[in-house]
This record gives sequence, structure tokens and C-alpha cells, in this order.
Amino acid sequence: MTAGPSKTIAPVEIGGKLVGPDQPVYVIAEIGLNHNGDVAIAKQLIDIAHEAGCDAVKFQKRTPEISTPADMRDVQRETPWGTMSYLDYRYRVEFEEEQYTEIDNYCSKLGMHWFASPWDVPSVEFLANRFDVVTFKVASASVTDLELLTAMKNTGKPVILSTGMSTLEEIDKAVETLGTEKLVMMHATSTYPMPAHEANLRTINTLRERYGVPIGYSGHERGLQISLAAVALGAVTVERHITLDRTMWGSDHSASLEPEGLRHLVRDIRIIEEALGDGVKRVFEGELKPKARLRRVG
Repeated sequence: MTAGPSKTIAPVEIGGKLVGPDQPVYVIAEIGLNHNGDVAIAKQLIDIAHEAGCDAVKFQKRTPEISTPADMRDVQRETPWGTMSYLDYRYRVEFEEEQYTEIDNYCSKLGMHWFASPWDVPSVEFLANRFDVVTFKVASASVTDLELLTAMKNTGKPVILSTGMSTLEEIDKAVETLGTEKLVMMHATSTYPMPAHEANLRTINTLRERYGVPIGYSGHERGLQISLAAVALGAVTVERHITLDRTMWGSDHSASLEPEGLRHLVRDIRIIEEALGDGVKRVFEGELKPKARLRRVG
């Protein structure tokens, strides 16, 4: 499966915003489970994302009795709420309709997009039917779950596909299932936190040429440099986990950006967008005086 480097890549519309080449980078702040089951924390993180200038916040939605592996359900886990089974923990941090209604109303007032990565078919139906989310995000762990991908495809909504922990052959099957008309892909490496030598950012171009769809970047590294380099290499969307404090309890906090880091990320993405220009070589107005003063010939 290859689109070829000369194929024109059309943008994908997500909630009224175009995501693709020559469009502003669509910045996603992934809250995921970093709300630790608390809507108040979720709202704080939404505020942080909005103030930083992000386009969207993203959550994760599970039906725990379906998405929790059978061999993990009874495993005991130490949590801030005491020792409990892994399945009970999943229920403890899962938002349901009441909490997502609060989130939906809160984001609407701010003009923020919100959506989630559904981990099972009932979660797809929940997000599409009860909240009409602007898009779905396929988590890297779900790339091979073709039943889940088919459910997302059948909603008619755009889909953002992360590609971490996946071979090209696995991604080929996912793309065949989803189609390319409303597809945005994200280069990702699913190591938490991700070391620089695993970033492999040139894969952005590999995916663009192979599939002919807009390609973004979902990062799990510490710091900003790799995400900013992805933008310079043509990533049309950037997703990073966010947290109030990287020392908080939970598996994703350590690989997340704190508020100041998120603000700097969005600021620097916008500077890079402006600096990339249109590729037409020209003499700028600011060069005219130095040219007259310094050039001796011609």
C-alpha cells in the first residue's frame, strides 16, 4: 500500500477545523486518565489546555468488563483509594455519562473540542450517540482491533489513528478497514517516557508517502524538542499528555507536560509554523538595507 510522494494530501475536517498540510497545527492535549477519576481535576486540565491555545482535549473511554484483560481483572493494585482489584480500579477512574455531560458542557462554553479514544464497541456508541464527538482517536494498542475500527468507521466521523507499537502490515490492515477519506494518522512510539533514540521522526514522511493522508505526531517523551522537530518535518497535528504535576499518582503523569511546558509547546509550534513560510525564495524587506550596505558587486 503506497500513495507515492507526489499525491496531493487533502485536509480532513474535524469539528469545523481543517487538519492537513498548509493548515494550522491541530494541537491535542491528552488528559487521558490523568484526571484520576475526578471531574474537578479534568476541568482544571481543560482550563490549562484552553489557556495554552490547544484545539482539543482528549480522554479515554472504556467499558471495564470488556476492555480489561481477563487475566488482569483480579490482580491486586495499590491505589490512592486503597488496595483493589485491577477491574475495580478501572471502574474507579472511569467517567460515565454524568461526568462526560459536565465535560461536554464545560468544553462547549470554552469553544474547545473534546473527544476520546474508545477501547471497545459500546464506548464508540456511547461517544457517538450521547455526545456526538467531533472525531475518534484510535489508541496505538487498538490498531489491530478491526471490530473496534469498523465501529468507528461506521459512525461516519473522522478518525485519528495512532501507530505506536505497530508494524506497517498491521497499519495497512487498519487503513483498509478505516478507509482514507476521513483519516488522520499519528506517528507514535509507545514507550513511556520515550527516549530520543526511539522517536524515529523520519517515519512521518514514510507514513505520508505510503498512505497519502495527513500525518501528525503523538509524543510520549519528556521535554519539547522532539514534538517541535515533528512540526518542522510536517506533522499536521501534535498530541501530548498533560498533567497538573508529573509526580501525581498514575501511569501517564511522568511522561506528561505540566502547564508551563504545554504553554511553551503551543507558543513554539506557532512560531515554527510562521517560520516555515511558503518555500518561495525571495528578498525580504528587512534584507534591503543590509544588502545595499554590504553587497559590493551586483
